[in-house]
Amino acid sequence: MATRKPQKKIAAAPTTELWQTPDERARDREKKRYAVILTAARCFRERGYHNTSIDDVARILNVTKPTIYHYVENKEQLLFECFRTGLNQIMEAFEEIKGSQANALERLTMVMRRYAEAIASDFGWCMVQAENQDLSAAMSKKVRALKSEIDQGIRRLIKEGALDGSIRKCDAKITAFALAGAMNWIAYWYRPGGSLTPSQIAERFLELFRLGLEQR
Repeated sequence: MATRKPQKKIAAAPTTELWQTPDERARDREKKRYAVILTAARCFRERGYHNTSIDDVARILNVTKPTIYHYVENKEQLLFECFRTGLNQIMEAFEEIKGSQANALERLTMVMRRYAEAIASDFGWCMVQAENQDLSAAMSKKVRALKSEIDQGIRRLIKEGALDGSIRKCDAKITAFALAGAMNWIAYWYRPGGSLTPSQIAERFLELFRLGLEQR
């Protein structure tokens, strides 16, 4: 009777992205893309746009330079993605207040609180400085278009407040500029770990503005 040879144990294949579902692969790619954008935003804030290279971002992430180019075409687009990621936090606030039964002043307060939180985040520097970095004409146009969306949204809330009586009649354009300008300045002086959170800072700013906005 022939002796049966022991079967050779087959090592399990390493788990790779090949075994992920399409949804898992998409989430994994988005996580990596966000890591690239977040790291770049921190570099731009600490070193400035012109003093930061794609190599710097790749080195911090411990990846190759081509890996970064898998997510963005060039450094200019990387700055734009940092800018857009910050602004998206404000755009989400506008979406959240749609259908709200709150008056316009209360809805404006909600948006501006998120505005302050976005400016105080890692993306704040890019949000206020992107337009000043010698961008191409096409990219500058995109930046201005997104900033205009935010500005127009704030103006609409101010005008709605004048109609529902929660905000006194005022120049919506100038008031929107004043609000955004005050919030943008946070990016120049705010540092994490201070005595106030971004939300608390926003509340202090808005308290001052409400004294001049509320109908008496």
